Amino acid sequence: MPGSRLTHEDRRDIEVGLAEGFTYSGIAERLSRPVSTISREVARNGGRAAYRADHAHRATEGRARRSGPAAVEGAGAGGRDPRVLHQFEERFAALMAGTGLPRMTARVLACLYATDTGSLTAADLVHRLQVSPASVSKAVGDLEAQDLIKRERDARRRRDRYVITGDVWYRAWLNSVRANLALADAVRQGAESLGATTPAGARLQDMGRFLEHVSRVLIQAAQGRPGTAVARHGGSAG
Repeated sequence: MPGSRLTHEDRRDIEVGLAEGFTYSGIAERLSRPVSTISREVARNGGRAAYRADHAHRATEGRARRSGPAAVEGAGAGGRDPRVLHQFEERFAALMAGTGLPRMTARVLACLYATDTGSLTAADLVHRLQVSPASVSKAVGDLEAQDLIKRERDARRRRDRYVITGDVWYRAWLNSVRANLALADAVRQGAESLGATTPAGARLQDMGRFLEHVSRVLIQAAQGRPGTAVARHGGSAG
């Protein structure tokens, strides 16, 4: 809000904006702040090249003799130990990366999943993961493409929030089933082209039958359970 003190989150947005090459005017517009507020904030905290949100916030709080700098959303909430939360996120991300998800994409998803709100801004993610804005941008793009998160516009603050969907695991599973069905169809066509009686054709035919059978069984099992995400969506992967 114009005239009010900059928050920790505002400062993270300033840091991200500077890293992305925004002018002071551009950053001010995104935060609905006077340009002079942004220019003074950056100037008193190291300038464009050295500005860091954490340092700036601690310095400002120290100058004001006020304790308790704002925490990253979700970190340490509810009495949680931030170190324990970090360890969980890293382990969770490593397990998801083991399934084939890119490492950074897995870290962003784990970070979102471990927050009570289930949503974070790009600035939040940059701060929590200690990575570049470009890395976060690519990761959220991958997650959006897979329909695992959605982007919501915060009109008041003029920025996007990335929100994890309630049925994220169903969507991930459904995408995997669809991929297996597409693969089954492809290898079945390959078997027909090579000849089902040839060793290669027989091998592809067996693979196609297996993938299709497993996919159909999984879909039927999920549809048969009342209240599941499949039942709510009322569709199949075919």
